[in-house]
Amino acid sequence: MLKNITWRIIVLSLVTMLEACMYLPLSTQVFDPDCQVVANHMVLQEVQIAAVHQCANQGCLALVVGAGAVTAASVIISGTIVIAGNIAYWFERRAQCQTP
Repeated sequence: MLKNITWRIIVLSLVTMLEACMYLPLSTQVFDPDCQVVANHMVLQEVQIAAVHQCANQGCLALVVGAGAVTAASVIISGTIVIAGNIAYWFERRAQCQTP
């Protein structure tokens, strides 16, 4: 009985703090003083898509697992896009760079 109560308190604590977030790639521009050009750069941007306020029993577990899966998937996919984009932008910056 005590184990069930402890489990419920832990899950309830996690759920009250949980916000379903996604990470999306964001393209920004930065000035490169060495090359004197404005270059593109990609970063990950956190976006809140939902907040978990009320749930009961198995619904809480499903929400926690679902939100965690969405967050993990968005980090993996968006992170790959950011890495590939930054590599492409690096090559573009090197092509535009006119260092004396």
